[in-house]
Amino acid sequence: MNIFARFAKDESGATAIEYGLIAALISVGIILAATALGGSLGNLFNGIATKLTNSTTGKL
Repeated sequence: MNIFARFAKDESGATAIEYGLIAALISVGIILAATALGGSLGNLFNGIATKLTNSTTGKL
């Protein structure tokens, strides 16, 4: 029973798990932001490319 009591009180791995969870949450946030902004940034660059193409043909 003494082994189980010591195991229940042991908190040596808690900090590593907390840092791992924080890193995972930050990673998920970055992925979600990149996904959300990816489409709008693609549209922005496509619009710029279209304007540049039209300006070389005189249709701006």
